[in-house]
Amino acid sequence: MDQVAQIREKIDVVALIQEYISLKKAGRNFKAMCPFHSDKTPSLVVSPERQIWHCFGCGKGGDCFSFLMEYERIEFPEALRILADKAGVTLQNQRVDAGLSSKKEKLYALNHLAAEFYHYLLTKHTLGKSALSYVLDRGIKPATISTYMLGFSPRGASLVTYLHKKKGYSMDDIFDAGLATRHGRDVIDFFQGRLMFPLYDHRNNIIGFSGRVLDPNEKMSKYINTRETLIYHKGLTFFGLNSAKESIKKEETALLMEGEFDVISSFQEGITNTVAVKGTAVTPEQVNLLARFCKKVQLCFDADNAGQEALKRSLPLLEKKGLTTTVIVVPNGKDADESIKANPVAFKIAIKNDIGAYDYVLDKAKEEHGTTTSEGKKQIGDELLPLLAQIDNEIVKEHYLQLLGKTINTSVESLSKTMDKLQKEKVVRREAPQTLPTSSREEKLEQYLVALLVQSPYIAILLGELQNFFAEYVWHIPSLGKVVSHVEAYIKSHPQDLAKDSLSGMPQELLQSFDTCFLLPLPTLGAEGEWQEEVQKTTAELTKLFLKEKMKKITQEIAEKEKNGTQEELAALQEEFTRLTSQLTK
Repeated sequence: MDQVAQIREKIDVVALIQEYISLKKAGRNFKAMCPFHSDKTPSLVVSPERQIWHCFGCGKGGDCFSFLMEYERIEFPEALRILADKAGVTLQNQRVDAGLSSKKEKLYALNHLAAEFYHYLLTKHTLGKSALSYVLDRGIKPATISTYMLGFSPRGASLVTYLHKKKGYSMDDIFDAGLATRHGRDVIDFFQGRLMFPLYDHRNNIIGFSGRVLDPNEKMSKYINTRETLIYHKGLTFFGLNSAKESIKKEETALLMEGEFDVISSFQEGITNTVAVKGTAVTPEQVNLLARFCKKVQLCFDADNAGQEALKRSLPLLEKKGLTTTVIVVPNGKDADESIKANPVAFKIAIKNDIGAYDYVLDKAKEEHGTTTSEGKKQIGDELLPLLAQIDNEIVKEHYLQLLGKTINTSVESLSKTMDKLQKEKVVRREAPQTLPTSSREEKLEQYLVALLVQSPYIAILLGELQNFFAEYVWHIPSLGKVVSHVEAYIKSHPQDLAKDSLSGMPQELLQSFDTCFLLPLPTLGAEGEWQEEVQKTTAELTKLFLKEKMKKITQEIAEKEKNGTQEELAALQEEFTRLTSQLTK
């Protein structure tokens, strides 16, 4: 057994998928809302028996490797490494080398080397002496510097030289990792004279960096991030998630902040479930990522206008995902870092006394606009109603509409009308709807018929009764006809059940069709007669559609022969049409 098969045998696909989405038992299988398209009803089915999954909405499916690759947007080498670790399988050297040949793996390796290089310069080299003093002066302890692998990037091309000449990486790979740039004719390091924060994904890969200027008088951006690369995409992860992930899971709560120093200062005070969005509102991808680890999000954004606007933009996305959202009112400072330095105890008390996000926004609006004038009331309504309109839970929405009504002395009916009007006036940018695969009535029935066969305990009997049907029928999905032929051959030489062994000789290209039918939800059928009746109904409808299709073609041929054909050809077609009509009537 090769290592891929060994890992596949050890990984339970149900347990794996449950780490990412919620599964519910449905007969012998499990069902879930599909994470790969906009699913309104559970259409993803997982089979513990066959260790496979399939979505009947978007058509995606496969085994443990395919799910992980699809969900995490990773290539096979990385999926192999992750699942090998879960399964306790030590990969052979040649397998690891093969993984490193993947482009993404190479960029991860480059970033890890760069992080070690920057960290060494900050902590052990004279070049990083002033940067280290800056960090220590901000109250960051040496142990924390190591935990977050903080570093320093000097000016020039020292990293490029190290990676290219000492480690043997090509200049193309160094550029592709976002670690180099051109300055005239010269190639230099992308980050120049900055304090470096490695950016990890939740699997502990370093995907990029954030660099902060040390001199506040520098006429350049305070922070710059790695440019978009194959592995780094802005808005897909958080700073600190790799170190905070386990705490977030344990507490079922994520504390969302704006900056790196906010997270680091919190961590030093024992507040370890913190991550940073880096100064902007969260993205849908970040919300989806958080929802895998927790049920509640506490927002701790800066008190300035930018922070408050980011808070309000984040609320609809968190609400849509069903996450409980609260706000921490930062005491003694404009952000968490300042607050903790001033009074860490007060900050911890503020975390415990968090308030509902919509309550917070309403209080801030009252404070800013006042409730004594019509203009103030209008501004409060304009600020709150677009947010309240996006609350899915009607009870919660009604609660806040009533609260808003009392605040500005307006009826809930008036607020509801205004809310509807605002929603109509607002131009909402929507993503282009995903085009999902569509099937004809014949294709759906064919799939259902094969599902009845492969899931039935009476498969041998049903196949025997369908011999005449299969001899005449022309499949709209040819692969299903081939699946039936393979299963028939297997059943002839084996007991009356469809064991896993039956798949060993099935061509690889037929496995997806088989898996789809094996997972297709069926009505509850008990005795042999119930299965036979359902099969008869399905084949009767397929036969009817098949005959009508043939009759339609013959009608077209008759029209052509009336113009150009012989009398004999016309008579033969009319006779065939009459025979089919008689068959259809029966």
